[in-house]
Amino acid sequence: VQLAGALERGHIFTDRILHLRGRQETLLLGAATMHGILQRLLKGVSVVTRPRLSHLAYAGSKKLTRLPRRTAIVAFSADEVYAIAELIRRQQGGAAVVLGALSPRTRNAQVEIFQSGDVDYLVATDAIGMGLNLDLEHVAFAQNRKFDGYQYRNLTAAELGQIAGRAGRHLRDGTFGVTGQVDPFDEDLVAKIEAHDFDPVKVLQWRTADFDFSSLDALKRSIEANSPVEGLTRALPAVDAQALEHLSKDGDIRALATSKERVALLWEACALPDYRKIAPAQHADLIASIYMDLARRGHVDENYMAEQVRRADTTDGDIDTLSHRIAQIRTWTFVSNRPGWLADQLHWQEKTREIEDRLSDALHERLTKRFVDRRTSVLMRRLRENTMPEAEISPTGTVLVEGHHVGELQGFRFTADQSAGGEDAKAVRTAAQKALAAEFDARAERFAACANGDLALGSDGILRWIGAPIGTLVAGDEALKPRLVLLADEQLNGPARDKVAARAERFVNFQIESLLKALVDLKNADQITGIARGIAFQLVEHFGLINRRDIAEEMKSLDQEGRAALRRLGVRFGAYHVFVPALIKPAPAGLVTLLWALKNDGKDKPGFGDVVHALASGRTSVVIDPAFDKTFYKLAGYRNLGRRAVRVDILERLADLIRPATNWKPGLGQRPDGAYDGHAFMVTPPMMSILGATADDMEEILKGLGYRSEAKPAAEVKAKLDALDDAAREAAAAKLAAEEAARASQAAAAAAADAVAEASTAEVSETANEAQTTEAMADAGTEPATEIGVEPVSEEQPQTETVEDAVTATEPMAAEAPTSPSMGEVAARSDAGGGDGADDGDGTNITNAGAPPAPALRADSPHEGEGNATAGEPSAEAEEPKPVLLWRQARFD
Repeated sequence: VQLAGALERGHIFTDRILHLRGRQETLLLGAATMHGILQRLLKGVSVVTRPRLSHLAYAGSKKLTRLPRRTAIVAFSADEVYAIAELIRRQQGGAAVVLGALSPRTRNAQVEIFQSGDVDYLVATDAIGMGLNLDLEHVAFAQNRKFDGYQYRNLTAAELGQIAGRAGRHLRDGTFGVTGQVDPFDEDLVAKIEAHDFDPVKVLQWRTADFDFSSLDALKRSIEANSPVEGLTRALPAVDAQALEHLSKDGDIRALATSKERVALLWEACALPDYRKIAPAQHADLIASIYMDLARRGHVDENYMAEQVRRADTTDGDIDTLSHRIAQIRTWTFVSNRPGWLADQLHWQEKTREIEDRLSDALHERLTKRFVDRRTSVLMRRLRENTMPEAEISPTGTVLVEGHHVGELQGFRFTADQSAGGEDAKAVRTAAQKALAAEFDARAERFAACANGDLALGSDGILRWIGAPIGTLVAGDEALKPRLVLLADEQLNGPARDKVAARAERFVNFQIESLLKALVDLKNADQITGIARGIAFQLVEHFGLINRRDIAEEMKSLDQEGRAALRRLGVRFGAYHVFVPALIKPAPAGLVTLLWALKNDGKDKPGFGDVVHALASGRTSVVIDPAFDKTFYKLAGYRNLGRRAVRVDILERLADLIRPATNWKPGLGQRPDGAYDGHAFMVTPPMMSILGATADDMEEILKGLGYRSEAKPAAEVKAKLDALDDAAREAAAAKLAAEEAARASQAAAAAAADAVAEASTAEVSETANEAQTTEAMADAGTEPATEIGVEPVSEEQPQTETVEDAVTATEPMAAEAPTSPSMGEVAARSDAGGGDGADDGDGTNITNAGAPPAPALRADSPHEGEGNATAGEPSAEAEEPKPVLLWRQARFD
């Protein structure tokens, strides 16, 4: 009865206290704080006090995760209740949830899972303060402020005592305390709650029961009347009074509420509870619809009723959606139970009750699914009973405990379910490990006997067995000898662990010796001595790639025998690099990158593993990512030049394109593609094509290779190239004419010889004349060669430079080169001092003599990318041609 003092609904309890009577006796049950006020209001009332049989004690503040079993945690908002229940689920296995907004069926179902022991915690609002008989040992307040319908305020000592009093049962003592962000209670408040000593209730909320239905305004005035009795105060406007106030402003409603019966009917309609709690205006609109049907038809429209019920009749959705639907259907359940409101009242009572029950069950299911972990509940109960749950392992490694999934066994390491936490995690691991002991030994035997095809070493250094991680590589004393650390739980021990470790190490060694065979052979090549041995050592240290410029002195001193020995071990001597071509492949490059990263803490550096992907895609050059560690490009077989990284074997192919242009001498055969004066060269489309680079990229690449550029006016270059090409054509024509004359002379001589053989020996004078004629013809055939002016090569003239070996191109070409060269573009790189050529890998020296490529850039060729007008499209104002870049080998001290 102490609720008669509540602001929101106190007047309802006051009305029952004053006017509701039993036939023989009326019992009023409540707190002792109502003793005085009841004696003043009800003359002759008899008061009987029943003392509490158990003791209620204050337990102080505790963390949510440290609260004892059989605890109710109290909060005053749905969001806070849900948040606490989520935390309890993760830490303790689950909690029941009780809110005032739940339907009675849902609330009772939630209380049942707590009472049955399926969960040990209950999270609730002050709805548990009355009407629920709970087996609680502790009540923890997670909030001590609430909204009472009008304002936020602290709970009074009596309200706290009412809720805390739920703890304990009969003779079993109970405790209460605070948790979360609530400050500990002060001593005076604790003393009042423990002694049940609260301030008496002095005033009850009251509203008249004698309503005046003569008119709408008269009804409103009667509701606002003050109490004539001391100790009773007029209640604040309740939901029904607020709805009446809103409807009284509606002209249609006022037009209908003109008689005493109609006003009474309106007040009866205003008694509809606001289960939805949306807004007073919306609730008033719903009442208006119902009232107008009642006033005009005598009952609520069946079609309207059916449509409203149909909207609520679905069990889909989350907790909030179902709660909203339950609020809707409870409204229509109330309507169906009002006498005379419906034509077929019994049908709608059954219909709405059926829907409300179905929605309540669905909401209970959603609440249980969200806030109760059945697995943890079972495990915790087994642990409390000191019994070990049954566990089993499926063929795929899934570990089940009591039929619930608790984790996965990957390789030799058990990973608990991520949803398990706190005591749940301990129970899960304890139960699972029982089944793992025998499984570990069986798996160790299978692993020791597995084939290499079942194992894989990832780019991250993880060794996997049929996808499951077994071990990880860490840095060893040498880069080519990393250590293997098993990824296994402590349960894998003894001989079983030794078998696994031996098999794993054997596979890792096999991978290194297979993919990096060239490096292993260089490292173990004891037959190599002297400078060759030093170069082999450096190649191993640098994972098979050295810039030739960095070992220029060693290369000058390296004899042919040493070169041949290194070539037999897979080393290639290029124009710019000394390297091992077998390592410029995705698999070896990936392993090289991993071994370097292990030795240099590079696994966490940006770019680790990313550059190898470019190599695997067949890219001859890539744009350098500034965020990546530059070392990763070198490890993958690339060289950083400007903003691009180019594969070193492609750079050696570039050297093959540059070499004929720089070794050619004017007057000695046709000018090769890109040649200029025998010392400088120009960039050609094939050069850019194999690199996949633009003209700007080529300029950076060539500078990085040690070339310097000289800009020449396009007209000057064109004139010189035309002169060189014309001279070459004239020389070729003269040579052709000389060859034809020689052939003619030889034919004439042969014919003369035949004639002499047939002539008479007596005609000596005629024969002499024929001989003179033959000599004259021979002289005439040789004269054109002298007139053409082709200079023979003198013995003192230096021969064309030879290359040590021609580079064999094995990598795929980039996009096909354009058909005509462009002026001003840049060529490829040269890292060496320029004196050494490149070998082909078999030790055969190849000179540049031979059939040269097609003529390079002609002076009259269009300049690609310069934006000049074509020959058939004269521009209004001719643009000055861009200068042409001529590239020469720079000299380094």
